[in-house]
Amino acid sequence: MTPANPISLNFLRALPKAELHLHIEGTLEPEMLFDLAHKHAITLPYPDVASLRSAYQFGNLQAFLDVYYQGVQVLRDADDFCQLTQAYLKHARADGVVHVELFFDPQSHLERGIALVAVFDGLTRALDEAQRESGLSYRLIPCFLRHLSADAAMQTLEALLPFRDRFVAVGLDSSENGHPPSKFTAVFERARAEGLLTVAHAGEEGPASYIWEALDLLHVARIDHGVNCESDTALCQRLAESRIPLTVCPLSNVKLGVFPNMAAHNLKRLLNKGLNITLNADDPAYFGGYLLDNYAAAQRELNLSRNEMIQLARNSIEASFLSDADKQPWLRKFDLEGFPD
Repeated sequence: MTPANPISLNFLRALPKAELHLHIEGTLEPEMLFDLAHKHAITLPYPDVASLRSAYQFGNLQAFLDVYYQGVQVLRDADDFCQLTQAYLKHARADGVVHVELFFDPQSHLERGIALVAVFDGLTRALDEAQRESGLSYRLIPCFLRHLSADAAMQTLEALLPFRDRFVAVGLDSSENGHPPSKFTAVFERARAEGLLTVAHAGEEGPASYIWEALDLLHVARIDHGVNCESDTALCQRLAESRIPLTVCPLSNVKLGVFPNMAAHNLKRLLNKGLNITLNADDPAYFGGYLLDNYAAAQRELNLSRNEMIQLARNSIEASFLSDADKQPWLRKFDLEGFPD
């Protein structure tokens, strides 16, 4: 069915956008995965790219993570992380992304003996290059794996602190069910004492109570996903009044069965409740689309208006960890510039 408000890709691409929920390891396309496996003489459990891509059928978050952590094994040196990030940034620039806040999982690399300096050097080499060439700005956010222990997260934080000048916040990701934010209260308290901002995945597969915990115990500046807030009226009211951003990932939610299809997604309802919704790609190599694909699918299937798409893009800039001064030139574009039809 043709939507009542068809909007061109040119319009969506032209909107200045920040991507705030992007796992860089989740941008590892099958072709690069095989190339890096060959480079490091790693034997993969799949004979070719087609068979690997056919495995990207996930009934839930854990099924995805099982494949995701297999893929991470091919990332071994700074050049690998640089190449991975360069490939993502090519997509980002083509999609109209002007600022990106990248998640990465240090524990996935430390446990394999990969030094954090290699991870940081590879990521920042690509990001600094993009900043010089196109002006795209960035922030880095290492995340703790919630299926591992709180002690392991604390040890990881201590390992990260020598690189304190290279990242602005810490996050919490991986298997949500059975691993509430409260498990990591002490780790996040330590991070805040170091002047770090905090974010956390909550309310994707987990209950609304996990969002409350992330707000009250981890004191997060943003909730990653957060779509299950809809079941709790008081929580929705709090999120709307506080303008705590939700970094929603529509294609990811559908791929993992959080919603049966895009038409059933609740982001339009949440937006209409006054919540601060942003759109993001999460792990685009696995979920079938980068940021512009998420904008286009959400607009088409939920019949979002031009003003609603502008609001989503504006929200992403406002919700970023850019300084107020750095946000203003992008925010002025929404007020002063027309966008192509």
